[in-house]
Amino acid sequence: MEEFLLANGYQLGRTIGEGMYSKVKEAFSQKHQMKVAIKIIDKKKGPEEFIQRFLPRELQIVAHLDHRNIIRVHEVLESTEGKICLVMELAEDGDIFDYVLHEGPLPEPRARALFRQLVEAIQYCHDCGVAHRDLKCENALLQGRTLKLTDFGFAKLLPRERRELSWTFCGSTAYAAPEVLQGTPHDSRKGDVWSTGVILYALLCARLPFDDTDIPKMLHQQQKGIAVPGYLGISKECQNLLKMLLEPDMTLRPSIDGVSRHPWLANP
Repeated sequence: MEEFLLANGYQLGRTIGEGMYSKVKEAFSQKHQMKVAIKIIDKKKGPEEFIQRFLPRELQIVAHLDHRNIIRVHEVLESTEGKICLVMELAEDGDIFDYVLHEGPLPEPRARALFRQLVEAIQYCHDCGVAHRDLKCENALLQGRTLKLTDFGFAKLLPRERRELSWTFCGSTAYAAPEVLQGTPHDSRKGDVWSTGVILYALLCARLPFDDTDIPKMLHQQQKGIAVPGYLGISKECQNLLKMLLEPDMTLRPSIDGVSRHPWLANP
C-alpha cells in the first residue's frame, strides 16, 4: 500500500482514524506540498452490500460536493489489491466530540458559531439532493474555528421530483430519530435535522441527550423530550430551537431551511 501511494505522490504517516473496513491515515502530498488525509477502504473486508451499494454511492456523492464546511476529496485512487483510497483535506484539530470532551459545555456563542456552520453544510447537501444519514459529533471535524463535515459512507441521493421515503437504518443509534429507530418509512432529511439536535445538545451540555444502551427506554425518552440542566443558563431561544430539532413527530420537525431561519441562529 505504501509503495502504491508513494508512486502516486503520497508519503504515508500515522493512522488518525479507524473504521470496520477502512483506515484514515495522515499523508504528505509531494505534488501539493501539504498534509492530506487518506481514507483507505479494503474492498475485500467489506460486506457485499457495502461494496455494491454504499461505497459507489459515497464515491459518486463526494466527487460533486464543494462547500467550505465539507471535507474536500482531492482524488480517488484504486490499487490492484482492491483498496480504494480517498485523498482528502486534512482537518488537524480533531472532531467536535473530542473538543467538547476536552472543553466541557461550550458557551452559547461558541456553540452557535459551530452549529451555524453545520447547518450551512447540511443545507448545501440537502439542496444538492443529498441526505447525510450519519450525522454525529465524530463526523464534524475542526480546522481551527472552521467546522468540516465528513464521512458520506451512508449518504443517499434523493430524487428531485418526488419525496422519497427510506426504510434503511443508518448511522449511530444515539443520534437516530425515533422514526429511524422504529423502522417506519421516513424522510432522511428530517432524520438529519434530528441528528443536528443531538449534536447541538452535545455542544451545550458536553453529553448526549439519550442513553442508547436500552432502545425501548431511549424511544420513551425521545417522546418525553429533553431537559437541559438549569445551571448551564441556556437561553430560552436556544432551548426552543433544541425542542424543534428534537421533535419526535417528523411531520412537525422543521426542514434544514427552517432551522437556518430560527432566531437563535439568525442573531449575530
